[in-house]
Amino acid sequence: MRTGHDLELIHVTKRYGDTVAVRNVSHLFTPGSYVCLLGPSGCGKSSTLRMIAGHESVSEGQIVLDGVDISTLPPAKRGTAMMFQSYALFPHLNVRDNVAFSLRMKGVGKPARQTKANELLELVHMTEYADRLPAQLSGGQQQRVALARALVTEPKVLLLDEPLSALDPFLRIRMRAELKRLQRELGITFVHVTHGQEEALALADEVVVMNDAVIEQAAPPREVFNAPRTEFVARFMGGHNVISVNGSKVALRADDVKVGRKGLAATVVAVEYQGASVSLTAKTEQGEEVLALVPEEQFFKSPKNPGDAIHLAWDEGRLHRLQS
Repeated sequence: MRTGHDLELIHVTKRYGDTVAVRNVSHLFTPGSYVCLLGPSGCGKSSTLRMIAGHESVSEGQIVLDGVDISTLPPAKRGTAMMFQSYALFPHLNVRDNVAFSLRMKGVGKPARQTKANELLELVHMTEYADRLPAQLSGGQQQRVALARALVTEPKVLLLDEPLSALDPFLRIRMRAELKRLQRELGITFVHVTHGQEEALALADEVVVMNDAVIEQAAPPREVFNAPRTEFVARFMGGHNVISVNGSKVALRADDVKVGRKGLAATVVAVEYQGASVSLTAKTEQGEEVLALVPEEQFFKSPKNPGDAIHLAWDEGRLHRLQS
């Protein structure tokens, strides 16, 4: 079920004194989609999220939700909810009361708010833990409670600030699937801040890559990975080479580089076993480093070591021209 709530940033700028954290950003979020704001530390993604939530003021521009400018409204009046990185659960309240807390603050009676809290705990598979305190839960369980608490007010947009960063890698992958399931079931817009490329590619319907206070590219994950617009996006997404061909900068996927007896002469400088593939870095005679991802079985038929002379080749049609 799609709710059709439009969220739009219109020429949004955030300044901290002389520092510009977000510079003149405009973006329309597709209603009912999972959007990841992706970028390195200090690129402006968390400031953008906090402005949408109302935890940071907007220096210039507007944030519009459902046709209403919410830029100056307090967080509770915006129709958004935010799930914090730290989960921020009340240690003295049990799980059910943590989830129901914002309804209690709104004056909702105890039976009604407990019924609603129980519905949300069922949604996040935490019903059997309703009477426990947060300290009696694992990190993954605490995260589910924090999610239920954020969703209990039925927000039009759920904002997630690096929600998986505190979890171990195995649990992180499980919770990715859980977040995607919830977003699909609820049909509301999720805006999720991350610096993890793999996380963004796995979760998002749209990846918004930020760098140096602006949006470098916003597109479906496959397009961002296969057709990066700029050198920054190509390098940040990983798995690409940025090389010069006939005086132009181009991107070339590392798995499109073939190692053989013909092509560009190069010397192996590093070899890294990665399970299904082997990452091989070579330096050309022009001094450019080129990364090749070679299928594991293929590599071990003819292993290479640092210092070996090799040749690199690729299909010219796989080169992707970058904007400067």
